[in-house]
Amino acid sequence: MSQSGSSSSGHPAIPKPNLPSSEEVKTELVAATKATVSSGPRDFVAGGVGGIFAVVVGHPFDLVKVRLQTAEKGVYNGAIDVVRKTVAREGLGRGLYAGVSAPLVGVTPMFAVSFWGYGVGKNLVQLVSPNTELGPSAPLSIAQISAAGFFSAIPMTIITAPFERVKVLLQIQGQKQLAPGEKPRYAGGFDVVRQLYKEGGIKSVFRGSTMTLARDGPGSAAYFATYEYVKRKLTPKDEEGKMKGDLSLTAIMTAGGAAGVAMWIPVFPIDTIKSRLQSAEKRMSISECVSGVWRNGGAKAFFPGIGPAMARAVPANAATFLGVELAHKWMDRLFGARE
Repeated sequence: MSQSGSSSSGHPAIPKPNLPSSEEVKTELVAATKATVSSGPRDFVAGGVGGIFAVVVGHPFDLVKVRLQTAEKGVYNGAIDVVRKTVAREGLGRGLYAGVSAPLVGVTPMFAVSFWGYGVGKNLVQLVSPNTELGPSAPLSIAQISAAGFFSAIPMTIITAPFERVKVLLQIQGQKQLAPGEKPRYAGGFDVVRQLYKEGGIKSVFRGSTMTLARDGPGSAAYFATYEYVKRKLTPKDEEGKMKGDLSLTAIMTAGGAAGVAMWIPVFPIDTIKSRLQSAEKRMSISECVSGVWRNGGAKAFFPGIGPAMARAVPANAATFLGVELAHKWMDRLFGARE
């Protein structure tokens, strides 16, 4: 005789998985699509504003980082030496903002696509792994935020890779001491693209794309997760521990600065390889590049320019999220609060 909770053969009954019906899946897909359509344009615009803020504040730090990463051993004694020699050779504004045209033109769509992709990623995460226990309106967990951040890097790489290739080449050409009457190899960003395409086609323009995604995938995951974590910690709470009110601009900038540092620490060696690949005269494989960097100075050689990168991470990313949040506030006043 069978016991309660057992099958007729005497084995325990296996509970059936509580799968959603086709109608429920359809409803969730429609809701996710509506959320993406309604929030997507705002995320896009806010990301672009944040990107412009980031370039204006962070480009000089980025230039120092790239020149330390790509220069031959012994050319510079450190970050201060890069600044001193750059200003002496090229002037203050022109020197520290060398190559700024590429990120200014590219950073608006790059950051816009990043924050748009992050918004899409959050909607996808809610669809795939909703917080059923806490309800549909519950905030995403930090792990879910991290997954959405990783997703944002996928569409962003299409824009980031070629623009960083152009930026790196413009930044490093200032290191060469020109003879009297000699002109720089590249006249500007569009000239870089024209010459690269002429030399090696579209593959040359997009060189370093794999390493760009390898850097930005985990980097973006850490970036958005850290921002959201710090933001939640700093947000005012009521007696029950529920978040209330808005963050101050100082708190937003603090969370943004922390996000920038968290993004760079795990992926800096990958960024070094990317910069080397994108600045090399001849095409090389990733393994050849890694071996060359290792022979040049061991593990330490993967971290040249980390000081300027960390110094840039705080103000540039504080400015990024400040721009994003201000843009959202402006759009909320102009078009009404988001759903």
